Order: sequence, then C-alpha cells, then structure tokens
Amino acid sequence: MSLNKAMIIGNLGRDPEMRYTPNGQAVTQFTVAVNRNYKDSSGEWKEETEWFRVVAWGPLAERTAEYLRKGRKVYVEGRLQTRNWEDKDGQKRYTTELIASTVTALDPRPREDGGEPPAPRPSPPSSGAPAAPEDFGADDLGELPF
Repeated sequence: MSLNKAMIIGNLGRDPEMRYTPNGQAVTQFTVAVNRNYKDSSGEWKEETEWFRVVAWGPLAERTAEYLRKGRKVYVEGRLQTRNWEDKDGQKRYTTELIASTVTALDPRPREDGGEPPAPRPSPPSSGAPAAPEDFGADDLGELPF
C-alpha cells in the first residue's frame, strides 16, 4: 500500500495564474505561504515560512483563478509531484508541486470596493445542485463553489 497526500493551510503569495494547455485543459498555478512558529535553542520564538507551489487542473483550476487572490487563507489538499527539465544552459532542474484535488477558502471573500463584507444572505432553497457563485454570501466560508 502507498500514499501520496499533502494538506496545507496558508496564504496565497500571489494571484493565481491560469492558462490553457494546447488541448484546451485549464491549469492554474499559485503559491501558498505556510508559517511555523517555534522556540529556538535559546528559548526565543522564531517564525519560519515554507512556500508551496500549487497546481490545479480543469474546473478546479478555473474556479480557483476566478475566486482566489493574493493574501487569501486557503486549505489545499492533494498529492506531491516532482517534475524535472533541462534549462537553456543544459542544467537539469527540479521542482516539487502540490497537485490540488481540493481548494477551500478559509476567510470571507473581500468586497470589490475594499469595504466590509455585507451581512450574509439567507441560503436559497436547495435543489440538490450546487449554488451558482452569485448565491454565495460574501461571508461564506468553506469550499469554493465547485
């Protein structure tokens, strides 16, 4: 039995960048900063930041690019994958990425005008189908409407 699963919670370091592959598949890349606080050997508190490269594919990529912006707190779950390539100088390069299967916003969506988010609206009656993005109140927490 094998397992390749990673889970992180952190803040987006930049706005997601979406593109399409030649066959039309959406792919979005973004970075997430994860902080760790610890005491060093002298008992002094230190903070360490680890940066993760995240890649989302398909509908998850499109919705991630649409709803997330730099600074948002997110939960990302997926698998780790290392890619390698040769740069223009012939040097072999490597990068390890978290290939996302789930991306969940953990903070309220900011308003376009930068003001406070309005009070949440009541949820519409459920028809069993996921709500359209406009049905989510600005204070809604949790998974993006995928």
